[in-house]
Amino acid sequence: MNSIPDLVASAKTVHARYSAGRMERETVREWIGRLGAYDGLTGERVREAAEWFRANKSEPVSEEISRTDLERIAAIFST
Repeated sequence: MNSIPDLVASAKTVHARYSAGRMERETVREWIGRLGAYDGLTGERVREAAEWFRANKSEPVSEEISRTDLERIAAIFST
């Protein structure tokens, strides 16, 4: 298993950068896709985010999808 505190720190950074427009959505999608396995609710949130980004690859991205992207990322560090 991977370190949850490291994941939380990373997710907060990714969220802040993506929210500020300093990180491309494709980079976020790749980051989430490379995350390993985590225990409990955190692991569930990681799997949900990964599935969300796999299912929603289309461009251009609507404001609603971007908002949901941020919600999925925030759920990782809000658990």
